[in-house]
Amino acid sequence: MISRPSPASRPSRRRVLSLAGLGVLGLALAGCTEEDSLAQQANSGDQKGYIAGDGTVSEYPADQRGEPVQFTGTLFDGTTLSAEDLRGRPALLNFWYAGCAPCRVEAPDLRELAERFDGQAAFYGVNLRDERATAEAFERTFEIPYPSFEDKDGGVLMALSAYVPPQAVPTTLVLDAQGRVAARILGIADRSVLETLLEDTVAEAA
Repeated sequence: MISRPSPASRPSRRRVLSLAGLGVLGLALAGCTEEDSLAQQANSGDQKGYIAGDGTVSEYPADQRGEPVQFTGTLFDGTTLSAEDLRGRPALLNFWYAGCAPCRVEAPDLRELAERFDGQAAFYGVNLRDERATAEAFERTFEIPYPSFEDKDGGVLMALSAYVPPQAVPTTLVLDAQGRVAARILGIADRSVLETLLEDTVAEAA
């Protein structure tokens, strides 16, 4: 993990928010004992468990970021997109699937942030397990305004495996305007932390 050099007050605030995210994760896992219909659909097959992250936030200063990421995937509506198509402005990639309890917890915050940053940053989901009907039911339930890649074959996941551990769901990446990973959150994305990361990345692009 790369710590971002910044004024002392800011890292302290980030650490507090990260710890707050841990608390949210614990409550989510403890409170989701009763599965809704979406979770039942997503968990109907074998190997449908997940390994939840701990809310760890990694930030990569602009001069320490790697090369622009490379991947090609297909959205549930059939549109094919590559990493190059996302360049020119920041982008967020959220790895999820419907039966993942933490994914359901963070969904309302992701919806609000997508609306807040509309026109400034592109948002995309990367769905790792669901059929189209299950994914779309989730999106309707939580009013998700952005599309998702259908990634049951793991193509996008494998292309980004340097940043996204297998089965670490949810994971959220923030890409800068050049397509480089600017930040990563393993586990539930704390709204305040993710909003700050997006603000910083949008400001860079401006």
